[in-house]
Amino acid sequence: MKKRTKLVALLMAMVLVMGSMTACGGDDSKSDNNNTSSDDNKKTETQDVTLTVWAPQEDQKDYSDVDSKFGGKKLLEYMCDQFNEEHPEWNITFKYAVCGEDVAKDEVTKDVAAAADVYMYAGDQVKTLVDAGALLPIADQQLTDVKENNAENALTAVTVDNKVYGVPYTPNTWFLYYDKSKYSEEEVKSLDTMLAKDLGKCKYNFAMDLDNGWYIGGFFAASGTNVFERVSDSECKSSINDESGLGAAKAILALTQNKKVLCDNDAQVAMSNAKKGNCAAFCSGTWSAADAKKAYGDNYAAAKLPSVTINGKEVQLNSVGSYKYVGVNPNTENAQAAQALAIYLASEQCQLDRFTARGVSPTWAGLSDQVKDDVATAAQAEQLQYMYITPLDGTFNNNYWTTLESLGKGMLNKEITDKNLQKQLDQAAKNMVTDITKK
Repeated sequence: MKKRTKLVALLMAMVLVMGSMTACGGDDSKSDNNNTSSDDNKKTETQDVTLTVWAPQEDQKDYSDVDSKFGGKKLLEYMCDQFNEEHPEWNITFKYAVCGEDVAKDEVTKDVAAAADVYMYAGDQVKTLVDAGALLPIADQQLTDVKENNAENALTAVTVDNKVYGVPYTPNTWFLYYDKSKYSEEEVKSLDTMLAKDLGKCKYNFAMDLDNGWYIGGFFAASGTNVFERVSDSECKSSINDESGLGAAKAILALTQNKKVLCDNDAQVAMSNAKKGNCAAFCSGTWSAADAKKAYGDNYAAAKLPSVTINGKEVQLNSVGSYKYVGVNPNTENAQAAQALAIYLASEQCQLDRFTARGVSPTWAGLSDQVKDDVATAAQAEQLQYMYITPLDGTFNNNYWTTLESLGKGMLNKEITDKNLQKQLDQAAKNMVTDITKK
């Protein structure tokens, strides 16, 4: 009985609904339906867009063996396809090319108009790229989440004249990798301790690129000397030839003269020696994590940089660095899509994907718990508080790297000695501030 009652009620309800639809009038109903269809078409209408993306070689490999979700696609292709799916307003055709973050300014500035719509670059290049008209400021309305989830200095380091010219996706600095069968966690806190230890058949206790400002600049920064300062539009100064700077230079010179130190400009050489048991520790960044794991195997470990002795005092060795960014070319014909893609490629999800695939440390604060157990990421996180961030200054960019490279090479080839070190530093301080350019 209850079932029959329910059935009758249902049939009556259907009749009422159909009557109501008829009462609306046939022509008006068609008009409404047509309008709705038109609105739906507007919502789903897509714009055909072509974007060229330049990224490092490591982003253009298939990491499906690490995580099957990449589905046989190269990492960059996977991330861009995900972006395309999330944006039905665009039907994007992507074009890819290899360009490392470290050489972006060289490649992009060859012909800015012909360069990629979206590309990745190292933070020390931002001033050169901005001056070349190769970076479009990121729209403020797109930066809300970025600002809330990244360290303040990550955005300060890419801000020129109050405009943000890139989206950070990983810190770009270096720390210590070591063989934990040869050194304890306590021993790697001091470079003096490391170098003093007898490691038997192991040929090198420590390895570092000593003719590169990326590395030896850390000694000057640690010493307390004024590496570089912009005084005015027409004046810069450097005090690397003062007492503190001289102490830093002496510490570097001592390493070049120490047979226990491998002075090579290629971390691969250090890792090759490590595989043979001939290099107990070396300096590099997260980009070397996978190879360092292979080199040290079960004894793989990493830590912040050790302390060094400068002018008789033990000080924490600094690293030089900044962050890596995704930037947009102002010549792009699709600025809105390009900026949205740049934001996405540095988003929380893409940073996690990049970490999963390549071990690249994220800047996104919300990912800290998910990556805290990674050896290299933890070491880098500890080192960040001792990072000397390269100034956004044209004069610095033009002079710093060549000046310190020349200084390091002079030490390695024995042209610079204890006897002429002060004189060479005096010249280096002058070279650091020659050809003053606008900030």
